[in-house]
Amino acid sequence: MKIGIIIGSIREGRAGESVGAWVADGAAKRQAAEYEVIDLKGFDVPLFTDARHPMAMGKSYDDARVQAWSDAIDACDAYVFVTPEYNHAVPGAFKNAVDSLGSEWMGKAVAFVGYGSVSGVRAIENWRTSLAIFQMYDIRTEVNLNLFTDFSEGKATPAERHLKLLENLFNDLEEVAAQLAR
Repeated sequence: MKIGIIIGSIREGRAGESVGAWVADGAAKRQAAEYEVIDLKGFDVPLFTDARHPMAMGKSYDDARVQAWSDAIDACDAYVFVTPEYNHAVPGAFKNAVDSLGSEWMGKAVAFVGYGSVSGVRAIENWRTSLAIFQMYDIRTEVNLNLFTDFSEGKATPAERHLKLLENLFNDLEEVAAQLAR
C-alpha cells in the first residue's frame, strides 16, 4: 500500500515543507505502508481552464504538468494532506490542483495535518466538504499545528503530544485504506 504525503503549499518561505518533513519522519517508522512525499510546488499545476470536466478525461491530460500530477496521485492508495489555512479556508493552489483531477481521487482514504494561526482546523473542515464529491473516506483523527506554539524560526517543532496523534492518524489511515482496497 502506498500513501502520499501531499505538501499543499507552494508559497515562498512556506512552513509546509517542514511540516511535511515532520510527517514523513513519523511515517518512516511505519511497516504497513510505504509513504511518499508529494510536494505540490514541484508540479507547477496550472489554473484549471480546460473545457472538459476532469472526471471525463480518463486520467489523460493535455498539459504535461497536470499529467505528472495525475500520475503521482493515481499511484497512491491513500493520502495525508499537509494543509495550511489561508483566510479561513484551503490554499487556492492546492484546491486548484485537487480540482484539476477526477477519478484519481475516487473512493480513497485521506487524513489531514493542518497548520495555521488557529491550527488549520477551518481548512480541514473545508477539505472534508470539498472531497465528498470524490467519495473519499476522510479519517476523523487529525493533527492540528499552531503557528504560535508548534513552530520555531519558521520550522515545525510540534509539541510531544502531536506525535501520538500522528501515530493514531497513521494507524487509522492504514486500516481504512486496507479495507477500501479489498
